[in-house]
Amino acid sequence: MDLIIHNSKEKVSVSDDAFAAGYNEALVHQLVVSYMSGARAGTKAQKNRAAASGGGAKPWRQKGTGRARAGTIRSPIWRSGGVTFAASPRDYSKKLNKKMYRVGMRSLVSELIRQQRLILISELGVSEAKTKAMNTRLKEIGVSDALILTDGLDSTVYLAARNIPNIQVMDVAIVDPLSLVQQEHVVIDQAALKKLEERLA
Repeated sequence: MDLIIHNSKEKVSVSDDAFAAGYNEALVHQLVVSYMSGARAGTKAQKNRAAASGGGAKPWRQKGTGRARAGTIRSPIWRSGGVTFAASPRDYSKKLNKKMYRVGMRSLVSELIRQQRLILISELGVSEAKTKAMNTRLKEIGVSDALILTDGLDSTVYLAARNIPNIQVMDVAIVDPLSLVQQEHVVIDQAALKKLEERLA
């Protein structure tokens, strides 16, 4: 298939396998959920009655006091006692096979192309790390909410875009499914497109 470069009649030939795959909504959903789950810290921790310090001695004898029986001052029903069902650190990540990930990414990128949300440009053309320069270029392209994919993280592009709301810059080698679906458009230059094609092939 051919992709047309924005504001040009020039076409770039790309692989059908990578950029014309059918849309598998369930797999794309699985991809995004898996990525978000893996990003969770899972470091929440509380102390149960065993982990709370103290409470080794029985507070008073079993019978004869008239009070309710008690075996420890760290019982969950006591003030400053342990938590009944205490949370412990856990791993939220979900397993996803490499083949499934690749097929899902192909499906997602192909759908972005079909919806005309992926915009191909010859080059970004921002020569200085100035917000004004980036804003001008984005107006030329016609986007205000976009993920910009570059071949390697260009510090000039990153610095020029970091103060603009709804604009994210990312190296195409590490792009993830969540970033692709979060923004309204994906802007990619020819060098980055070639890298993405290699990654999805």
